[in-house]
Amino acid sequence: MNNKQSAALFDKAQHTIPGGVNSPVRAFKSVGGTPLFIKSAQGAYITDEDDNSYIELINSWGPMILGHAHPVITSAVQDAVNNSLSFGAPTSKEIDIAELICDMVPSIEKVRMVNSGTEATMSAVRVARGYTGRNKMIKIEGCYHGHGDSFLIAAGSGAVTMGVPNSPGVTEGTAKDTLLAPYNDIEKIKELVAENKDEIAALIIEPVPGNMGLVLPKDNYLQKLRDICTEEGIVLIFDEVMTGFRLAKGGAQEVFGVTPDMTTLGKIIGGGMPVGAYGGKKEIMDFVAPAGPVYQAGTLSGNPVAMAAGLNMLKYLNDNPSVYTELAAKGEKLAKGVQSVLDKHNLPYKVTLLGSMICIFFTDQEVVNFADAQTTDTAKFGKFFHQMLANGVYLPPSQYESWFMSNALTDDNLDQIIDAVDKSLEAIK
Repeated sequence: MNNKQSAALFDKAQHTIPGGVNSPVRAFKSVGGTPLFIKSAQGAYITDEDDNSYIELINSWGPMILGHAHPVITSAVQDAVNNSLSFGAPTSKEIDIAELICDMVPSIEKVRMVNSGTEATMSAVRVARGYTGRNKMIKIEGCYHGHGDSFLIAAGSGAVTMGVPNSPGVTEGTAKDTLLAPYNDIEKIKELVAENKDEIAALIIEPVPGNMGLVLPKDNYLQKLRDICTEEGIVLIFDEVMTGFRLAKGGAQEVFGVTPDMTTLGKIIGGGMPVGAYGGKKEIMDFVAPAGPVYQAGTLSGNPVAMAAGLNMLKYLNDNPSVYTELAAKGEKLAKGVQSVLDKHNLPYKVTLLGSMICIFFTDQEVVNFADAQTTDTAKFGKFFHQMLANGVYLPPSQYESWFMSNALTDDNLDQIIDAVDKSLEAIK
């Protein structure tokens, strides 16, 4: 495989961009080698600067649920840019997409648009603190909520693969207000609540974590969190930046039948454009300025191009629920195929699947939390990753990331991925 252009671009980038990339996981630190520089993508395929094409299972970390450059999205963007790229003023599409989000996610009664998932989670926690008059929050180990100071503590994902799970620059005061509990450990939550009675404003969680690999809730865990938060007056925040509109129209909260007080969104609601949102109960959201005293603002919030792309994406998903059944069927086929390959090679690795999210944990033990995820053989995964590239499949460059499927994947594509897994595992024995 020729990677000369990517290698040259990476070398050039390091002179002007910290580490040569604008988001750490892109640097391939956890898998080794040189990152690929991408020039185009279409459907289920992505093409690098050396003209290598791959079937890909990143899909911009989730939003390309219909595949790359889908005409429903690209046509909306092309139409919108003709009217200018930004106004810094209200537009009718902001109302349209807000109404659609509230219709698709019943727990959201009002919603505020922002520019990223990080902005959404930072803002949601601030509003929860303003609403409750409390300062502390509970964060789940291994859940990633963006790079806000409060969240870079046992953050999972890129923070771990870069070797910096607790980032310098986060103050002691911030750390003291962040209480940690393992995922799926309800007893630890009860302990923290008892020790910090009437001091906890919010509990924020990825209901289905995708940043320590894909980990599923066990033993009615999410409902138990809901019950504790209700009893203690704690704002329950579901970070559905990855899972919102991907697992179902109503996200993970629809799949598991658990209603949060607030939800953070991103990825899919921009159709791939930079966007985020946070919303929830009317009485909480009415604390947001200018309706209430909690300040949050942004010139590009509700950007007209992002709103046009996101509105078309959500309309398509809302009008075509078959997308979810098709994705689930594709996920089942891929998971069964990968499991058969693991059995063939007599490997005890674990496959986790939920809808169109899937991953292989390179460990022989069940993964129910961040500590379990860290038992994986990351060195072996790195070798596997590069073999998969050589066999024409582009995976997330980290063991601690979910794979994201798009509906552009065909049965032939899925067979190719399964065959690539077989060949790659054979090559790294």
